Amino acid sequence: MGFDEEWAHVRAGAAERASTGMQLNRVPEEGPSAGSGVPKLASTPAEKSAAANTIENELLTSTGKAGRHADEANGNAAAALSGWATAAALKKTQTTWQGQVKTLMARLGRERDGLRSTVTILSGTDVGRHDRIKNISAPSVFDSYQ
Repeated sequence: MGFDEEWAHVRAGAAERASTGMQLNRVPEEGPSAGSGVPKLASTPAEKSAAANTIENELLTSTGKAGRHADEANGNAAAALSGWATAAALKKTQTTWQGQVKTLMARLGRERDGLRSTVTILSGTDVGRHDRIKNISAPSVFDSYQ
């Protein structure tokens, strides 16, 4: 049997074993909606605040320190190789590195701020919904006695 015949046989067998259509009968029973069938919002303000604090106190600090260390080492190497083509390449590399560190620091700051604002937004939404539900009153036969 040649390659073309064998390949056609393999393709035909694969087509028989698997249909190309997809049918979704229900949500899988795993994750936040397990068992209830209704997705649940899993929001823990304490965990979001802890993550934001980790970004601020550890990641931003360490990233800034690492960026400054690399700048210093690269600057020293470029100064030592002054007059060589390598020095110009190191300076270009340093400029690129500084841009990348700046971009990473900005991204970490946005993530930190996003985590903090999410806590505020979700808490405010919860309180707002609670207040609206609390103010709903069903008509009562006793309303006429007020």
